[in-house]
Amino acid sequence: MTDKITFEAPSWRQIYSMLIRQSQRICGCGFKPDVIVGISRGGWVPARVLSDLLENANLANVRVECYVGIGESYNQARLAQGVSADVEGKRVLAVDEITDSGRSLQLAVAHLLGQGARQVKTASLFCKPNSAFEPDFCEKQTMSWVVFPWEIKETVRLIHESRKIDPARAEEEFVALAAVGVPKQLITRFLREFSEANTC
Repeated sequence: MTDKITFEAPSWRQIYSMLIRQSQRICGCGFKPDVIVGISRGGWVPARVLSDLLENANLANVRVECYVGIGESYNQARLAQGVSADVEGKRVLAVDEITDSGRSLQLAVAHLLGQGARQVKTASLFCKPNSAFEPDFCEKQTMSWVVFPWEIKETVRLIHESRKIDPARAEEEFVALAAVGVPKQLITRFLREFSEANTC
């Protein structure tokens, strides 16, 4: 059995405040990206907000996959989709929601440089202290599994699926999710949806 997982669930308000601070730090260091690239899927939302805050509508994406479940990851990051815009000769800000192992950002940076980007800087809302890659801009370090507002259903599904052989542990984790601010009615609703889908 793996170690007990702790959760953190920042609110939309907290995330927006973090992104305001991050945009100020990016501006403060004099970096003006030509293109902002959100790392799919988690980096899409913060990249879109930074696009607004930095008043830069040149937004693109790249898809990197690392996770297979709660607390579980592939041994290596996988590039599932190349960057969706021309970055040759441009300054690029690559954005992800969290830097866990660091493999997603490492691969994204290598890909962007390989596509001819002149300079790549990286931004992440949360960072794990044991990450192999340190982003240029990070707002908070944490050892918790961070549940963002845009991935609540996905998180509930992952716990539900991965803990079928240990329902008691799943229940503990759902209680822990509710304790950090994930609405209990959403957890209940999604579990009901999964149950009904399995009976159809």
